[in-house]
Amino acid sequence: MNRIISRFRNSLVLRVIISTVVLCLVVIYFAGSALNSQLSTGIKQVNLDSALIEARSTIFSAQYRFVIAEGEKNSAVRKVVDDVIASATSLTANENAREVVFIRSPGNTREVDYEISSNLVDPSTIPEYLGKKVRKSSGLGWSYLSIKYLDGQRIPGLAIGQKVLIPNAGQYEMYMLFSLANQNATLSLIQRYLFMTGLFLILLIGLITWLVVRQVVRPVREAAEIATRFTAGDFSQRMNVHSQDEISILGHTFNEMAESLEKQIARLENLSRVQQRFVSDVSHELRTPLTTLRMASEVISASKEGFEPVVARSAELMVAQLDRFERLLEDLLEISRFDAEVAILETTEFDVVSLARRCAEDLSLVAMERATELRIYSITPEININADIRRVERILRNLFSNAIDHSEEKPIAITIIASDDDVAIGVRDYGEGLDQSTLTRVFDRFWRADPSRARTRGGTGLGLSIALEDARLHNGELEAWGRPGKGAHFVVTLPRKEWAGISSRLIKLQPDDFHD
Repeated sequence: MNRIISRFRNSLVLRVIISTVVLCLVVIYFAGSALNSQLSTGIKQVNLDSALIEARSTIFSAQYRFVIAEGEKNSAVRKVVDDVIASATSLTANENAREVVFIRSPGNTREVDYEISSNLVDPSTIPEYLGKKVRKSSGLGWSYLSIKYLDGQRIPGLAIGQKVLIPNAGQYEMYMLFSLANQNATLSLIQRYLFMTGLFLILLIGLITWLVVRQVVRPVREAAEIATRFTAGDFSQRMNVHSQDEISILGHTFNEMAESLEKQIARLENLSRVQQRFVSDVSHELRTPLTTLRMASEVISASKEGFEPVVARSAELMVAQLDRFERLLEDLLEISRFDAEVAILETTEFDVVSLARRCAEDLSLVAMERATELRIYSITPEININADIRRVERILRNLFSNAIDHSEEKPIAITIIASDDDVAIGVRDYGEGLDQSTLTRVFDRFWRADPSRARTRGGTGLGLSIALEDARLHNGELEAWGRPGKGAHFVVTLPRKEWAGISSRLIKLQPDDFHD
């Protein structure tokens, strides 16, 4: 069932065909029902009118013969009754049967009994309500019923009756029974043909709809396949255009858009390559003069005790800024490796809990300066993983440093949880927090939530971006959560085995201590 539902959702052709067929089925059903009702009513009315005319003529003729037989003997009257029945009925009970029934009217106490029916028709066929209608009326009374025979046979029929006066016998009711078997057979045939015609129309409409929709959907499907190839990086595909209709206009427009995209992407790729080469070349070229400046600054810094206070302070600032410049160059080189897709993993087995504690100890002095502390929580004292220890350490240092910078003198909780396949590390601070607009850009390069705010410890602005790339290089993920005034929560999830993917999120991104 799920497969059918999935097929229905994923196929435009199937949805259109089914919708069209269902709507046509509803229309044909109501139209066929109305037509069948009209035909049935018309056929029944024609048969009723014909039966009323025939019954009126037959009953009038019988009454006339009874009037002529006035004063005759009972045997002669009996013969008249038999002749009336013989002339008014068919010989056998069949589809065209016409039967006659004589019933004594209530209150008739004459001794002579002429109650009789033709062809063994059961007199109980005549219902009581029809008898009352005939007795109260001076004309004909009629009703649809089932004609019953004494041998158990039943056929649908129409009963028409009227009062008659039989000589020497008093008032009787004469009923003519007309078989409706042919009428019902005709109606059944009409209904059968209506059903077959409706079914044929449904199939024909479904086929026509499939052909029409296929003509419309085929170029759309072709465009979707070409767009999928665009996503895979193949920009050489184009739609086939053979006419000048609306679909062809779509094809022309699509091809023009594809050509424009191909040119734009090629231009951007070339620009990106130039930019990457520029960053890489500049970073490498700056290393030589930077090394010279580093050596000179160290010499000057070693002799700063003999300088005047202003000169000594300048030497300290120069060394600090050179350190920051070196870190920036190192980060730029790392970014260029990521962009060029040449970054590699040098995996080894190590204890991630010990690594986290070492990173926390290295940053403990900085945390003390910010009046905060790093608290590590791990149920398991040792969690070994196969990963690039240098990159994982860089991820942790970046996350810890970022949390310290935004802690606002509140402690930072570091949670480490592991499963058989994955390890997750959550860094939770309770500082200024992040809003929704910040969360979408927190991993962008050189981006700060508050541009007017100076970097507390001279960061390069690339730490979180590099941390994200390092996590993804391990087939892991780094995610961020935050609320203004409620702090932030960064969760990095890594596979414990080399080249494996993460199978589950061990730490919820929204922390348990946060409630809306």
